[in-house]
Amino acid sequence: MAVSEQTLATGKQLDMLCINTIRTLAMDAVQKANSGHPGAPMALAPVAYCLWQQFLRYDPEDPVWPNRDRFVLSNGHASMLLYAMLYLAEVRGINPEYERKAEFAVTLDDIKRFRQIDSNTPGHPEYRLTAGVETTTGPLGQGVGNSVGMAIACKWLAERYNRPGFEIFNYNIYAFCGDGDMMEGVASEAASLAGQLKLSNLCWVYDENKVTLDGPADVSFTEDVGGRFAAYGWNVAQVTDANDLQMLAKAYNGFLQTSDRPTLIRVNSHIGYGSPHKQDTNAAHGEPLGEDEVRLVKKAYGWPEDAKFLVPDGVRESFRNGIGQRGRALRQQWETLFANYGKKYPDLADQIKRMQNRELPDGWDKNLPIFPPDAKGVATRESSGKVLNVVAENVPWLVGGSADLATSDKTRLKFDGAGDFQAGSYGGRNLHFGVREHGMGAALSGMAVSKIRPFGGTFFNFSDYMRPSIRLAALMEIPTIYVFTHDSIGLGEDGPTHQPIEQLASLRAMPGLMLLRPADANEVVEAWKVIMQLKHQPAALVLSRQAVPTFDRSKYGAATGVANGAYILADAPDGKPEVILMGSGSEVSLCVGAYEQLITQGIKARVVSMPSWNLFERQSDAYKAQVLPPEVKARVAVEQASTFGWSQYVGAAGIVIGMHRFGASAPLKDVQRKFGFTPENVIAAARKVIGK
Repeated sequence: MAVSEQTLATGKQLDMLCINTIRTLAMDAVQKANSGHPGAPMALAPVAYCLWQQFLRYDPEDPVWPNRDRFVLSNGHASMLLYAMLYLAEVRGINPEYERKAEFAVTLDDIKRFRQIDSNTPGHPEYRLTAGVETTTGPLGQGVGNSVGMAIACKWLAERYNRPGFEIFNYNIYAFCGDGDMMEGVASEAASLAGQLKLSNLCWVYDENKVTLDGPADVSFTEDVGGRFAAYGWNVAQVTDANDLQMLAKAYNGFLQTSDRPTLIRVNSHIGYGSPHKQDTNAAHGEPLGEDEVRLVKKAYGWPEDAKFLVPDGVRESFRNGIGQRGRALRQQWETLFANYGKKYPDLADQIKRMQNRELPDGWDKNLPIFPPDAKGVATRESSGKVLNVVAENVPWLVGGSADLATSDKTRLKFDGAGDFQAGSYGGRNLHFGVREHGMGAALSGMAVSKIRPFGGTFFNFSDYMRPSIRLAALMEIPTIYVFTHDSIGLGEDGPTHQPIEQLASLRAMPGLMLLRPADANEVVEAWKVIMQLKHQPAALVLSRQAVPTFDRSKYGAATGVANGAYILADAPDGKPEVILMGSGSEVSLCVGAYEQLITQGIKARVVSMPSWNLFERQSDAYKAQVLPPEVKARVAVEQASTFGWSQYVGAAGIVIGMHRFGASAPLKDVQRKFGFTPENVIAAARKVIGK
């Protein structure tokens, strides 16, 4: 039936009313906070409005519906755009158990408290703080990097769980981004990877406003972004006017009809659109417009000039009739489909439910290896590879790969059916991230918020290349797994460019990151047990390249002590040591070697293995005093890394044998001798601290 001109005009007027509501809420919130970025939300309001009202498959009543489309605001400084959408769409809150709450995720009062202490409308969107925020964004490039991981996750879920007549997973990922995102290296890595994998469920909407914080973008950024993405293998579309809803709809439809590659939609906007006075000043530079300018802009919109936080009649109803009604119907259809799927494929449905709640399958830890005593031993990277393969066989949604180092960091899954995740063949468990450490880190976070369990490996030194992504995973409290090998000067000939020194201290300082550096093969098993049971914490597993002895556990303490972070591995005969030797990873065997000689020399020594400071600090004061008795002041710590941080455990009277400079290129034993990592040096230090 033809739509009358009057109805069409009314529809256009309502669209503009809704769009200007988004804009004015952003202006008013930023102005009241006297802090923030009003320009990007004002410019992108129609772009977001068109997407949410017409295309986003999303039910505001259930923001964790597994098959919802994902909306990522990579240019997170435009957070008021997202908060306005969450408020107007009436997205429900979610409790820590992923259950829907009666309250809305964002209220008008929340918007009035934008950027204030303990508000759930912080300056940049935060995952787990505000329902409807799919990932924490702010550092530019991270959101689009996460979006690639989300697209990977959906492709994998669809390949593994969809069955004929049961399309359980088929959602899309939309990521808004700006010039700053496009300049960040992580975005380039992520875009290259997405093109390689032909992720057709991924759409980046690029706000090409030609403005950066320092002024016009062409001062620093003049490249042909469309040409670059075409070269990556993306479909590239352009919308020349961000306010043209028909042109936007055509571009979104073009994405939905593209089945063989990701899509970039370039949108030309004017930052702070609607303000004829300050388009290139305050709005562009992340500052409030000022009260006078706000009134002028509202006048240009036909808005009451002195009204603040105004939501006109009909606006919220329009969202209810748009995304609300459409999303509810889509979600209810999916729930019916999933209920029938559960009857036909109960095991697969059970896996999906467990995954969504970050639960493990029954028997996830069965058949884990027990490594026999071995004086020569194996590298902890080798034992980790064996454990990982067993765990991954038991946990079907443990998926990951490496930054082009899988054969070296032993992260390749080799059991029958593991397979490779490649373009057009998305069911494999082995991902090939290429030499893109930062892109890998960002993608792992996107996979984790999609509820599969991701791991990624590289050399420990190259954790520096992915550190921003690790930090955000810790901030988001998501259980990503980082497998870092080649963990010390034990690399030998590779030399100081590859030998990590400060990385242990640096990552130990990061709040929320679980770091484990196991001392032998059986500690590796226990470390994986700790990691797999984490629900809201990322973990870094730090492993050796060189072989380390496998301790005889009938003679030394049980490796289950790893769960406590530190434990007594070897003790004085009477349990009352004169000196405590402590370390992590490969240096623990050095402490044991020194201990054996000290005991024969009549010196009562104790060896404490400290694979995880994080876990040790969680223990009771009584347990900590049992392992490190306060009265025993004579202490020696040994670690082939920066000594920073060890003073809290050795005290003022103790000695730390560690690195005070970068390493050197030479055979392993020569490097260890040069820097004092020998039993003789540990014994000398022990004698010194006890005055013998």
